[in-house]
Amino acid sequence: MAKLSTSPSGTTTFAEAQSLSASLPPLMAEAERVANTVEQGIHGRRRTGPGESFWQYRRYDTGDTATAIDWRQSARSQNLFVRENEWDASQSVWLWCDQSASMVFRSDFAPCLKRDRALVLGLALANLLTRAGERVAALGQDGMPSSGRTGLNRLSNHWLQSGAETEEKSGLPPLQELPRYATMVLIGDFLDPTEALSQRVRQLAASGVTGHLVQVLDPAETNLPFDGRTEFEGVEEDLKLLVSRAESIRSAYQDRLASHQAALLDMARSIHWSFATHRTDHSATSALLSLYGVISGTPDAIQMARS
Repeated sequence: MAKLSTSPSGTTTFAEAQSLSASLPPLMAEAERVANTVEQGIHGRRRTGPGESFWQYRRYDTGDTATAIDWRQSARSQNLFVRENEWDASQSVWLWCDQSASMVFRSDFAPCLKRDRALVLGLALANLLTRAGERVAALGQDGMPSSGRTGLNRLSNHWLQSGAETEEKSGLPPLQELPRYATMVLIGDFLDPTEALSQRVRQLAASGVTGHLVQVLDPAETNLPFDGRTEFEGVEEDLKLLVSRAESIRSAYQDRLASHQAALLDMARSIHWSFATHRTDHSATSALLSLYGVISGTPDAIQMARS
């Protein structure tokens, strides 16, 4: 899938790195706001398991042991109840936000750069996860994942440092050996050729890692809302395409994009990962709610995301 822009972006420059450095504090504040909004609508990643904190009572079922029965609670009704505690074991989640040249794009139809929206989603998700006691780290970051504010700060500092690098960055996530049963979240435009992206993702998933792909696109990239004589410029390649009537290629372009996204969805399903798309002119809160619901398996979050 070719990466085309109606305005030149080029590779990351020192000025762009300075811009990212200046924009990260506002992005952190925006991520905090989005995380707070989402947290108000969900109950967190509470799961049954070994732990000391009481979670809930449930009806006795075949297979439960007699020692699991809470006799005091059961005495209040005609049914037997089992006391469940909340699972205390935290999980490790690795996150990656694409900061390649194609992400430094914003059309007149969008409120922000694709890169900025990806960072907001990534930071807000990390914020929610650390509040729930999970450990987070940026993919490619040295050291083990951390919990709490320490984990969030280490992740944001890594992304700032990564964005300040002046060399051309790949739109593919870096290879890293992760523990089995870890969770990975990849956020980018995923417009690289399907074969290359599929090969990289399958390499990352080979150890049994659970993963989630979130494709962030500008509305101009999904609708191609241009008419008349239009010149498209390559974002990561030195390409130019002059079209006398842009509207004449709109249908074919949208079919190509739909085919590309269908291939990504099929690839994700084949390795038991999830795949979702997000446009930068849509609510970041809704996208985060949906993503958090999929990761946590929170029924009310998933239901709210669908509404």
